[in-house]
Amino acid sequence: MARAGITVDRLVEAAAELADEAGFEQVTLSALARRFGVKDASLYSHVRNLNELRHRLALLAGGEMIDRIATAVAGRSGKDALAAYADAYRAYALAHPGRYAATRIRVDPALVDPGNPAMRRTVEITYGMLRGYGLDEPDLTDAVRLLRATFHGYCALEAGGGFNAPRDVRASWDRAVDALHIALDHWPREETDRHA
Repeated sequence: MARAGITVDRLVEAAAELADEAGFEQVTLSALARRFGVKDASLYSHVRNLNELRHRLALLAGGEMIDRIATAVAGRSGKDALAAYADAYRAYALAHPGRYAATRIRVDPALVDPGNPAMRRTVEITYGMLRGYGLDEPDLTDAVRLLRATFHGYCALEAGGGFNAPRDVRASWDRAVDALHIALDHWPREETDRHA
């Protein structure tokens, strides 16, 4: 609807703003229609439904996040790259809680262009950083899962106020990254032929 200045991109950006202000679960077509001063039905010419909107939001947030991570890790390797990656991840999760929550949903493959630059870049940056530890498949996939679980778990607990001990949260984060570096540096390689 031209009079409201609505485009798919502007709708997704408004959804991202709303997610950060009120929470990802509060992103609804009705809430966005109110923001634009239009009826809910007006938004259906831009997205099929709420599910599509949320998936588009996840793609936007994932792209923003990997752009920040890529900038942080550029020119770094080893522990320095891991720490930069981790810190950029955490900073994004804490600064944009609603957008970050969107990155946790499983995106509908029908909405993802196989050549999507953000998706491709996420794999390239993450796997590139981990290859600095000499990892190859299937260890790369296992290491990615370890990092994702650790980073997400920590950020979710921190955002929810789950750390009540007097120890500084940042100090614990730094120690967790140190521990991850040690684990990656001494990664137990999967045996290629366990039945030999």
